[in-house]
Amino acid sequence: MKHERFCGIYPAVKANSLDLTRQSMRRLLPSEIYYVEVMSHVLTWHTKYDIDIANAVKNKLLQEGALQALLRNVNACDEIWTVSRGAGENLRSIGYEGDYIVMPNGVDLPREKVSEAMIIEITSGYDLPVGVPCFLFIGRLMWYKGLRIILDALKSLDNDGADFRMVFVGGGGDEREVHEYTAELGLTGKVIFTGAISDRDKLRAWYQRADLFLFPSTFDTNGLVVREAAASDTASVIIKDSCASEGVTDGRNGFLIDENADSMAVKLRELCADPECMRKVGRCAGDELYISWQDAVATAYDRYGVVIDNYKSGVYGRRDAVRGSWMQSQGELMQILGDIGSAGKELKRDIDETQAEVETSLRSMRNKAIVDAYRLPVLLHSPRNGYAMEESHRHKHARAGDIGQLARTKLHRNIDVRR
Repeated sequence: MKHERFCGIYPAVKANSLDLTRQSMRRLLPSEIYYVEVMSHVLTWHTKYDIDIANAVKNKLLQEGALQALLRNVNACDEIWTVSRGAGENLRSIGYEGDYIVMPNGVDLPREKVSEAMIIEITSGYDLPVGVPCFLFIGRLMWYKGLRIILDALKSLDNDGADFRMVFVGGGGDEREVHEYTAELGLTGKVIFTGAISDRDKLRAWYQRADLFLFPSTFDTNGLVVREAAASDTASVIIKDSCASEGVTDGRNGFLIDENADSMAVKLRELCADPECMRKVGRCAGDELYISWQDAVATAYDRYGVVIDNYKSGVYGRRDAVRGSWMQSQGELMQILGDIGSAGKELKRDIDETQAEVETSLRSMRNKAIVDAYRLPVLLHSPRNGYAMEESHRHKHARAGDIGQLARTKLHRNIDVRR
């Protein structure tokens, strides 16, 4: 197979050598996909692009056009790999009618545990009392990850007087709002935000320190973090029928809940009362859910050999060619869509900042106007201007006092500035 040529799209595999290291199989942006002289094409489908496109572009016609362009790309490939059955059905939902093969991803965390000394070193700076249940989330802090379900469930436990600690590891576009909502719920003393952590050994320490990993996301097509948790024998709480729940049996190698805070709260109460159950299910998760990166690469390597043999024997038949220029144009299109979404968010931030500045300026002007209105009759009748005035001027000063009073009344009644 060393001299065979083909093109793998997501992941890209170099011609002339099946270099399936993590670097060559990393997720590439569409604009980074390169064209090589090929015999066959393989495409892996690993995210819900229809949702990504809908978030980037609000115009329905543009959304449909982008999806059709994406679908033509998919149909031009000889074989489609998905990271889960749910990902494959998502692909079907946008119009794909062909077959797909589930090719599960592995994780680069070893099954071996880090030392207790390292766990203490990494976590000692945080308020984590011994014997108090510790829940963990690792990933981007985005609402679509189900973070509101976690926080609302924890609020329910807090109302019951339960003690716990919730650790969020990661950053993301909704990070500020998540912090604010946590404070609004009065959970600041029991919720910890570490920020993003990239060191793999530090992440392993957090996985081992946690009693449960909470992952109520229905957006993710694979849920690699569930397998990362399993590497440390930590069980996960997952939404049933989600992509992340594939292979999970409730109460055996994980815990399944409905997609709402009440269901999570009930499960957490139950498990906090039975810590041995959490440990037992965690060990089973490690035995049954964990897939190493090496094993995933070996499976993909073997399948690529089948792809080449199938192409040679004509199994795939004739398909429209996928050209480098076409791929580049699609990459540029997706980049434009992403830029539009980013520009919209930046514009909203600018508008919010400008509005805040205008409101501050208006409040300042309003306050100055009120002060001036109160001072006007005082200035007109002050000793500085002299009380020994001719009778003819007194009427004017009386009117000035009336005008000042009128100005104060109008300012109080009519100025409508957001406070």
